[in-house]
Amino acid sequence: MQTTKRKITNFFIFIILSIGGIFMVAPLLWMASTSFKSKEDVFALPPKWIPDPFHFEKYSEIWEKGPLLSGFENSLIIALSVTIVGTLTSSLAAFAFSKLKFPHKNKLFLMLIASIMIPYPVVMIPQFMMFSKIGWVDTLLPLIIPGLFGNVAMIFFLRQFLSSIPNALVEAAKIDGSSYFGIFSKVIFPLMAPGVAAQLILWFMAIWNDYLAPIIYLNSPEKQTLQLVIANFNAAYAIQTDYPLIMAASTIALLPVLIVFIVFQRQIIESVAISGIKG
Repeated sequence: MQTTKRKITNFFIFIILSIGGIFMVAPLLWMASTSFKSKEDVFALPPKWIPDPFHFEKYSEIWEKGPLLSGFENSLIIALSVTIVGTLTSSLAAFAFSKLKFPHKNKLFLMLIASIMIPYPVVMIPQFMMFSKIGWVDTLLPLIIPGLFGNVAMIFFLRQFLSSIPNALVEAAKIDGSSYFGIFSKVIFPLMAPGVAAQLILWFMAIWNDYLAPIIYLNSPEKQTLQLVIANFNAAYAIQTDYPLIMAASTIALLPVLIVFIVFQRQIIESVAISGIKG
């Protein structure tokens, strides 16, 4: 009887999740489909999910209609520099808060976590004024430098991940004469690598898709990130109902994040599950 109930429950859960998956994937498929249509086919009734015929010219036009290539380069510079260096500093901070002993460690960690409750709009104006005074507006520096010092959410996640690693490993490394950085690089970091990889990927995707911070600091077209370039495409060509061009640019912008997620989705799901169980 219980087995039958479980099967029925699993069936309804599967149906609900499938419906949710369809609602999430359908807009992405429509975006990709629209990028291959003509202007007239976009408004065809009934809607055509499969273009007939396929039009590929919009994928060549987007490189001429706006600074899409420079947007790619700027987004890549910001995302890679912040995630690589910021992940290192976040890992070191998580190691310190999890395995080292120093005065007021727990209080400092609570203060760090409490900063998550401060919404970005509260610090947006003071931060802009500070960066404006030192001449960083309309450069990539305001989007790069703060992230180099780490990510609070990543520090919390990795600290929870490290709580499952025995402290005896650290003590044994100390007895062998290893420095703290040696313990981190040779003992701790290899063990926390799955969690680090997952958080790095999620952080990369968040930075790649960020729109608010770039629109505050970046004015020149050649300095804008990819998301701002896409927004400018939308503002310029939506009036002309050139939705295939907009969707082609959006599809190109989505591809790096989509590829990263598809390739590393197992690490993301496993690391979140492990941290939830062991934290």
